[in-house]
Amino acid sequence: MKTAEEVAGSIGKGLVAGFAGTAAMTISSTLEARLRGRAPSSAPARATAKVLGISSFDDSVAQARFNDLSHWGYGTGWGVVRGLLDAAGLPPRKATAAHGAAVWGSAQVALPALDVAPPAIFWPKAEIAIDAFHHAVYAAVTGIAYELLAGSRASS
Repeated sequence: MKTAEEVAGSIGKGLVAGFAGTAAMTISSTLEARLRGRAPSSAPARATAKVLGISSFDDSVAQARFNDLSHWGYGTGWGVVRGLLDAAGLPPRKATAAHGAAVWGSAQVALPALDVAPPAIFWPKAEIAIDAFHHAVYAAVTGIAYELLAGSRASS
């Protein structure tokens, strides 16, 4: 059984790893958006605003800042789950797969429930694949970063 200190360490590593995964997903989705000529996703911000009861922003700069804060906070925060999966004893590959499934699955449920996006069954197949790819990038990089952080503790 893990001690509270070990679980706290796993959560901390998860937060750092989640930040790294968010950075990777930001890069992949920004490149994809530019290649396809689409606007950046505002789904995290729209969902967060709905949950917090925010109906409008003073200006586009405030809205862009809120979008960035929502995106980075959401991705970084999900890193906690990766840490808890490690603390629960899941092997790294299974933890990364479970983490990725939890992140993508929750988005597939929460965004339609908040009326931010339609259910994925109504998306074109290419859009589902692109969304899955970006979430896989997030999960993979978060998992790699987590294991690097976990390995550095073991070697010190």
